[in-house]
Amino acid sequence: MRSIEHWIDGKPAEPLSGRTASVWNPATGQPQATVPLAGSAEVDTAVAAAAQAWHSWRETSLTARTKVLFAFRDLVERHTDDLARMITAEHGKVLDDARGEVTRGREVIDFACGIPQLLKGSYSDQVSTAVDSYTFRQSLGVCAGITPFNFPVMVPMWMHPIAIACGNTFILKPSERDPSPSNLIAELYAEAGLPAGVFNVVHGDKEAVDRLLDHPDIAAVSFVGSTPVARYVHQRASASGKRVQALGGAKNHAVVLPDADLADAARQITAAAYGSAGQRCMAISAVVAVGSAADELVALLTEQARRVRVGPGDAESSEMGPVITAEARDRITGYVTRAAEAGVSLVVDGRETPTRDGFFVGPTLFDTVSTDAEVYRDEVFGPVLVVVRADSFDDAVRIVNASEYGNGVALFTGSGAAVRRFTRAVTVGMVGVNVPVPVPMAYHSFGGWKNSLFGDTHVHGPEGVNFYTRGKVVTTRWPSGSPSAVSLSFPTTS
Repeated sequence: MRSIEHWIDGKPAEPLSGRTASVWNPATGQPQATVPLAGSAEVDTAVAAAAQAWHSWRETSLTARTKVLFAFRDLVERHTDDLARMITAEHGKVLDDARGEVTRGREVIDFACGIPQLLKGSYSDQVSTAVDSYTFRQSLGVCAGITPFNFPVMVPMWMHPIAIACGNTFILKPSERDPSPSNLIAELYAEAGLPAGVFNVVHGDKEAVDRLLDHPDIAAVSFVGSTPVARYVHQRASASGKRVQALGGAKNHAVVLPDADLADAARQITAAAYGSAGQRCMAISAVVAVGSAADELVALLTEQARRVRVGPGDAESSEMGPVITAEARDRITGYVTRAAEAGVSLVVDGRETPTRDGFFVGPTLFDTVSTDAEVYRDEVFGPVLVVVRADSFDDAVRIVNASEYGNGVALFTGSGAAVRRFTRAVTVGMVGVNVPVPVPMAYHSFGGWKNSLFGDTHVHGPEGVNFYTRGKVVTTRWPSGSPSAVSLSFPTTS
């Protein structure tokens, strides 16, 4: 059985707590490794290493920082397949999906490589007689990232490349369910020339998380996960004086109008609902079919769902892999069973997937679902798609806006007028137009509204740079000539 280690101060670190967890192969249902679960001692060691490294890294020139980032970017690109195979082995998603995850993460490194331009301040000459003023941004110190299982490479890359580029040091607490990619990332950073202690990986569960949230030497915490945990992270870390961005859950809708290309919409929604077995915070999990679009759309979605090939993520024939754990499988099928028993129309039953040893749930489709139904309200986080029928455009907008979540939404239509009305009316942070998964590029910021985000700042992009730095304004005067009389009046420009 392979043993995974922490990465602290530029090298593998022996576990101290004595607690471990199994890392499973979701396609076989068998354990494949053990991962240590850190206690306070390991976290404190990592924080001490990161705090020590910050004193020199913060003073490292922008040229030297970007040299490391360009080298790191090149190494990530060269090791894309290695990272993808690790993701597939521990998460279960198919290899093409895993490669896509690495590519989208690498785009954030691309953005971070432009940090000299992103950190440029402003200068105002002669704001008063012989007085000038300028601004610049400085790093915060030790930053922490607490990330979920569903994107073990991409989501951490929303955080650490920008934090490090801005002059911070970083401690990553990845999901203990698929921890191996984070250790390879640490090795690639070291190979790229990043000094020891600037990037650290501490594996663990709630005990490690709580210590990160409470530690007085951590300046900022970034989190992605479920809404209850995001709220908890935001409240606890804020109470200890930290800057916090905590992204929560989602119930992403796709609104389909009668004038849409229904065949294309069905294909796009199927991919967005069942890709990565629905374990995406930007997955489409609810369709709002408007008016006459409904019957034909449901027929097309049914046909597409039944075509999806389910199997191990490393099999070339597979389009959708297993879910992450046996507990996840049982939770998802529990939602399906309760909804069916409550009389919700079950069109495609993912419980009927041929028996395998792993944690498989097939594509599932419900029709004519009430917005009061549990399977609609909750974030199922699996390959379960529900169709809600709406009489009009305005009804569809009301349905979207009534959701407690506001992460992503898509509109399928051929009407520019409808698009303009929709994009202005919905209370959602990211909107796609005939695009089912509107994840922004790295030079825009990612984040939702309502219970999908706790904190004021979205991740990566310009808001990510602002989150990992704080501004400073300097006013300068160089006196010359004879001294002037002392004035106790409030200073004004002249």
